[in-house]
Amino acid sequence: MATGGDRDSSPYVELDRDAWAALATATEQPLTPQEIDRVRGLGDQLDLDEVQQVYLPLSRLLSMYAESAGELHRAQEKFLNQPQPPRTPFVIGLAGSVAVGKSTTARVLQQMLAHWPQNPSVALVTTDGFLLPNAELERRGLLGRKGWPESYDRRALLRFVMDLKSGKEKVEAPTYSHLVYDVVPDEMVVVIHPDIVIIEGLNVLQPARVRPDGRPGLAISDFFDFSVYVDAATADIRSWYVDRFLRLRETAFRNPASYFARYGSLTEEQAVAEANRIWDAVNGPNLKQNVQPTRGRATLVLRKAADHSVRFVRLRKL
Repeated sequence: MATGGDRDSSPYVELDRDAWAALATATEQPLTPQEIDRVRGLGDQLDLDEVQQVYLPLSRLLSMYAESAGELHRAQEKFLNQPQPPRTPFVIGLAGSVAVGKSTTARVLQQMLAHWPQNPSVALVTTDGFLLPNAELERRGLLGRKGWPESYDRRALLRFVMDLKSGKEKVEAPTYSHLVYDVVPDEMVVVIHPDIVIIEGLNVLQPARVRPDGRPGLAISDFFDFSVYVDAATADIRSWYVDRFLRLRETAFRNPASYFARYGSLTEEQAVAEANRIWDAVNGPNLKQNVQPTRGRATLVLRKAADHSVRFVRLRKL
């Protein structure tokens, strides 16, 4: 935990695991072991203790922020002395590297937030659906940089978030298939007036781009009410990526319909070599150049240790 002058000079409050876990000791665990099993990602080490000690305090904090946003909406309505449209959804951005466990974090938070007494409607949208189709990536010479900022339809993603925050009743997002490794044509995720929306993806905290005329554009994160970055040492993330690749080689890659079916017949040694090659060529450079630099833009950072457990939490001061 940060102490003394370090704590005073940092824009963050940093809590180690024990201090963070103590914030929820009097709160009942809302998820059952069966629910935790359903949201756990491939290779993620998630158990009741992790949910109780890490995600329960986080979900309580997020609920407080969402409730405060509702109070502010009512106060603004009173200040303006005229009826206002219904409050727009509370939007949470969740970022982090490939294989760091951000998808599991998003699913856990979705379930836990929905269990709070207010029973809010919580939608989860991943940015994978906003990747450009493989054919378009290939046309642009970007298929080997899939997951990099330029491989997304950023205008469509920004429009989706703006529609959410404008209070649009029904908002749609494209669907992505990890089996075929591509966007699914004409299949949409429909979000209908949710209370909370979690938007999870590699690049959701990317800053705005400067337009050709020199004017600053808008960033997706400009419309977030709260943001979380799931962090870990690069060496650990690389190791988790290789481990996940080996597990997929034994499962999804064995499906003939899989885009990666060619990897299903690799020996373990060949699979390790291929996973490391992909990491060195695509995911590692993307993490270093594009994803990690956005960490400081998050409201809260979850820092994981080599065993996947969260060891400390860093929260931006108010």
